[in-house]
Formats: sequence, structure tokens, C-alpha cells
Amino acid sequence: MADQLSISAEMRTEFGKGAARRVRRADKVPAVLYGHGTDPMHLTLPGHDTMMALKHTNAVLSLDVEGKEHLALVKDVQRDPIKRTIEHVDLVIVRKGEKVVVDVYVHVEGQAAPETLVTTDYTEVTVETDFTKIPESFVVSVEGLEAGTQILAGDIELPADVTLVTDPEALLVNVTQAISEEALEAELAEAEEEVGIEHEEPDADAEDAKAEGEGDDEAKAEDA
Repeated sequence: MADQLSISAEMRTEFGKGAARRVRRADKVPAVLYGHGTDPMHLTLPGHDTMMALKHTNAVLSLDVEGKEHLALVKDVQRDPIKRTIEHVDLVIVRKGEKVVVDVYVHVEGQAAPETLVTTDYTEVTVETDFTKIPESFVVSVEGLEAGTQILAGDIELPADVTLVTDPEALLVNVTQAISEEALEAELAEAEEEVGIEHEEPDADAEDAKAEGEGDDEAKAEDA
């Protein structure tokens, strides 16, 4: 379930890239809090506490902003693509008893039957639930499953008061027969043959005609 963590936040009065860089240099994180028809609040969050909180997916924060508490769900996190440091956080206001729609990670575990291949089409499913009861993840086991087995979104066992929003027929995991090395080579050879990659002997008549044409061109050049 979602962790509710307490964090002290400060109102942010400077904006723009330069101001955001100064905030990050001070080991803090720019953030915005919005929702329920209120004006967006531009905040600064403590870097270390925020990093620890965001180790949990769909974290719920209890924000202390100038002595006033706000419950907020982490909606989006922007990270540096190389350093993976937190660049910005979007927070949405939630209230007690309110349901939210969130994406929850699907973890596949176990070993399928020998000579099978397990492919995952979706790594997350969308659910609706009370913000205090958001699952950390869902576990799907493929232990011993034979080729031809499929696991759909509707097959996930949901806790009470959690409703699936993703199409129940959406394919999450597909267990197929693993292809042998010999069969793979045969398929590749067949594919090459179909697209004309296979080398063919040059047509003798075509080569002779080409040579005659080149000879005529040379003769015309000499006459000129």
C-alpha cells in the first residue's frame, strides 16, 4: 500500500531555468502542487527526503507548507536522463476518502516450463482505489506454465476495494514455444530467399548485351 511520508516544503517565489538550477544546487527539488480547483502552488522540497520518498511508486506525501498540511500523490517525476537526479516533481492534492486512478507495476516471477519463451506485453496496469490503499505492485507467477498459456489483466488478483481500469482482456504475459537454433536458421534462410538476398548467377545473355552496348559507345566516341 502507498506510504504516507511527512515532508516540510517551502513556497517558491523564483521561477525559470536559472532559479531551478539554484534550487537543485542547494540540494532541493522544485515541485508544483495542484488539484481540486486550487491555484497551483510552486514549492521547494528537501532533496534527500524527496529522494527517499520517491523510492516508493505512487507515494503519498503529507506536505507541511508554512504550517498548513496538504496530502499529495506523486503524479510525475522528471529526472536527468544521464545522472538520474530528480529535476522536478508534480504533485496532485488528495483528500481523505478519495479514490485515484494510478498505474501499478506488474512483476513477473518464476520459471515457465522447459523450452518455452516468456514475453511481457504490459509492465503496468491501471487501477482505481482509495489513495491510502494503492498497491505497491502486483505479482504474476509463470512457474511451470506450458507453451500456449496467456495471462490477461483480468487474471490479476486484486485486493478489496481496488478496481481494474485496464481492459481485462489486455495480454500481460504470453508463454510460447521456444524456437530451436536450427529452426531459427531455417527461417532466416527462407526470409533471405523471399526478399531476393540470395545471390544468383548473372545472366550470360544480359552480360553479352551489356558488353556489346559498351563497345558501340566506344566506337561512336572514336568516330567523333
